[in-house]
Amino acid sequence: MSKIKIAGLDLKWFIIISAVIIAGCALGAFPAGMVGAFLFLMVFGELLNLIGNVTPFVKTYLGGGAIVCIFGGAALVYWHIVPDTVAENCSTFMKSAGFLDFYIAALITGSILGMNRKLLIRAAIRYLPCIVGAVACALGMVALFGHLFGFSSGESIAYIGIPIMGGGMGAGAVPISKVFETALGIDAETILSRLVPAVALGNAFAIVFGGLLNRLGQTVPSLSGNGQLVMSKDDSLKAENTEPKNTGIDCFARGVIIATGFYALGSLIAALIKRLGLDIHPYAWMIISVALAKCLNLVPEEYEENAALWYTFVSKNWTAALMLGIGMAYTDMGQIIEAFSPTYVVLVLITVLGAVIGAGLIGRLMGFYPIEAAITAGLCMANMGGTGDVAVLMASNRMELMPFAQISSRLGGALIILLASILVPLFF
Repeated sequence: MSKIKIAGLDLKWFIIISAVIIAGCALGAFPAGMVGAFLFLMVFGELLNLIGNVTPFVKTYLGGGAIVCIFGGAALVYWHIVPDTVAENCSTFMKSAGFLDFYIAALITGSILGMNRKLLIRAAIRYLPCIVGAVACALGMVALFGHLFGFSSGESIAYIGIPIMGGGMGAGAVPISKVFETALGIDAETILSRLVPAVALGNAFAIVFGGLLNRLGQTVPSLSGNGQLVMSKDDSLKAENTEPKNTGIDCFARGVIIATGFYALGSLIAALIKRLGLDIHPYAWMIISVALAKCLNLVPEEYEENAALWYTFVSKNWTAALMLGIGMAYTDMGQIIEAFSPTYVVLVLITVLGAVIGAGLIGRLMGFYPIEAAITAGLCMANMGGTGDVAVLMASNRMELMPFAQISSRLGGALIILLASILVPLFF
């Protein structure tokens, strides 16, 4: 017992701090704002993460700590196990206070700037066909099986396939509902109520598939690059794992500024482009900006290392907290429970499976490892946007693939919205 550490703390100290949090919540004296939210999410996120990573069946097949943190967090809110004030504070911290954006900015910037430059250039050119393959196979399979189960192919695509592959809620289901409203003359809120269960359940299956694909890669090593996307014997295309030359405190400060600076640049570009009538998420512009800066060698090597070091710190220490926050703020357990009719669940499962098959097969043709292609171009199209990307990559133990996951969620999600505006008038 003396050797057990949770969140880096000895078990005794973890229990003491947990007791303080529980007492504060019970007496209504727990701090509000960032202090209370961050403390609650870090402490209990690490506890749930540990439980998921040591529970036999869960750690092997269901994604381990990631799925326990997310669904544990959703359960805490749904059954009111934590006070509403604490749940609302954590939700505000994740959404309005921008912790999710802060985390993803660190991951995108650090992971891209820390990548092998030649690998980034070579992989990006061949990545879009993998997304197209995932979408085509997912929509084709749900249309076929939907017809067999008594649904029309158009209904299966519109209300199950498209929302699942659409890039989450804010950047996916919500704008898709607006597209449907214009095309069908039905109130957007009514349509959204039909789309949300598919998004939530599809996200759950994507996380589970992430854990299963990780297990498949361990069983059949030839299918997996262990986090490396491109299949190549060229050593110059392999991921760089060199230790940073400098790890001083000032390096972390520069890493924070670089990460948030690129996010600010993405937001600025998005605002300017929106004035031209084109609404694309800031994440997409941030990815493009960081990738161009890397490809053109615009960022000094020292600053690239600083950004990569900050990304390593964030992903190692705050991922469990983020997962718990995603469960509490973004995962509605009620919607998932309501969606559980056998036929509906099977069709959602088939959609996610189709994304995996399509991305894996096309990825292999493009020279990618099938499992890495299936995770990034498949599951990260089928999950719930940025929050789902983190969950899937954590479940599959491939956080270094975040840049490609975000390309799927943001640029791929924009492709689905465009596709919906074309397909819905044709099918209805």
